[in-house]
Formats: sequence, C-alpha cells, structure tokens
Amino acid sequence: MHKIALLLFGISAAGAFGQETVFSFRVGDIEVHMLVENSGPGRPQVLLGAGDELKARYLTPDFRSATNTFLLKGNGMNVLVDTGFGGAVFTGMKQFGVDPGDVDVVLLTHLHGDHIGGLAKDGKALFPKALVYVAEREKQYWTVENVNQGAVAALAPYGNRVRTFRPGELGARLAELVPGIEAIAAYGHTPGHTCFLVTSRTARFLISGDLMHVQDIQFPRPDISVTYDTDPAMAAETRKKMLRYAAENSIPIGGMHLVYPAVGTVQDDGAGGYTLIPAK
Repeated sequence: MHKIALLLFGISAAGAFGQETVFSFRVGDIEVHMLVENSGPGRPQVLLGAGDELKARYLTPDFRSATNTFLLKGNGMNVLVDTGFGGAVFTGMKQFGVDPGDVDVVLLTHLHGDHIGGLAKDGKALFPKALVYVAEREKQYWTVENVNQGAVAALAPYGNRVRTFRPGELGARLAELVPGIEAIAAYGHTPGHTCFLVTSRTARFLISGDLMHVQDIQFPRPDISVTYDTDPAMAAETRKKMLRYAAENSIPIGGMHLVYPAVGTVQDDGAGGYTLIPAK
C-alpha cells in the first residue's frame, strides 16, 4: 500500500498575500510540482441535480475552487500537464529553473480554455520546442466536429509537433506516452478527457484533470456533475470508476480544480462516496 506521506517531501510556496501557490512532492524518481494558476470563491450554481439541502450539507459559505497545472521533472525531461490560463504557470515553472524553452512535452487533459490558455499567444507557440499531446477524440471534436476557435488557435502554432493518441481503458495494460506517464480514458467532461498515471519505481500518482470541480460535494456524491460537462451522465460514471480505482489501489491523486494542496489520497466513505485526505 502506497502511503502519500512516503511520496511527499513537503515543499510549499506562498505568493502574494500569503496565498500558497506551489505544492511539491516526489513520485519515485520524478519531481512533481503542483502550480496554482488561480484560486477563488466556488460556484455552487454549476452543480447539476444538487438541491439546497444537499448543498447546505456539504458546502460551507466560503468554499473555494482553483485552477492548477502540474510540472513533472524526471527521466531527463520537463513535462507540463495543462497550461492553465497562461499566467501564473510561467512564474511557477521558473521557481524550479524551468523556462518555457526547457519544456519538452505538454500533455493536455482536454481542450477547454482554462487548460490551454498558456499554449500560444499572438499566433506564436509559447513552448518553442515542446511536443503537445492531446487525445485523438478530443482534438477531432473541438477542431473538426464542434469547432472551437480557441482550441484551433492554441494548437495551430505547434504544427506537426501536435501528437494525438488514444488513451487506454482503466485497468487495461497502458502504453507510455512519455517515460513514466500513461494516458487513461476519462470521457464525459469532454469527449476525449484524459487522466494521466505517473509511475516511477513502486510509486504511482494519478493526475485526474477535471474529474472534479466542486470537491466538497463531488467526492462524497460522485453522481453529481456540473454544467461544464459535455455528457454529465458519462462524467458521473467516469468519476465513480476513477475514484474507486484510486481508492482500491491506494494511488494518490491530484486535480486541476482541487484546492490547495490539490493532492491527496482517496478513501471509500462506506456510504457510496469517497473522502479526500489532503497531503501534508
């Protein structure tokens, strides 16, 4: 059983006004740095099928949400998972000696604007040598079937450096996209939404993307989806499967909209839901 305490080396950093902006830990030989893009009040109105009683039970008046990215350093590579809005991610990387030109690979969980906003600006790639990986189904949906100009503009400057892939199914044998990182299909939030499993030696860590938006209610009630989900029913089923997988296999998870430290272990609460135990 992998204990999160064994993976962490407990580095955190505070930004302006004392807000914690970085949480760093190790997965085997791989350094992982959770970088906060922004944090602010949560939005209960995005929840689907959650009445006032349910909200009152799980949500405090001051509950929060966040947008995060993950920087991975290991196996001779700098890998960025999502780019947020393209603001604080660059400051965050610089703390660890990584300039945009040092990023070898950008892995995209999906093509929503708060995940690809840092890819390009004024028609130019902001990561000049990086390969950009996105699920084939995700790229097809947003750039061909249901064209989103933001997604098209973000990917265009990378040309043939955009690589598509087919995520593996949960529990199946997975192929590595880059050394130590495998892609898992987590459809529902978007048609090609992808989670990434990081493995080094005997340690594992699951980057869950947008599996969660309002963690205080979606862990204990994974059946609750949000207005951002392309297919809310599928998103709920995926969330249940991924949380069960993480809990049963003692795999710590991190997420793009979890609040600081945005990393923790998942435990079955015995009532059909789960509890997130934040890392320290």
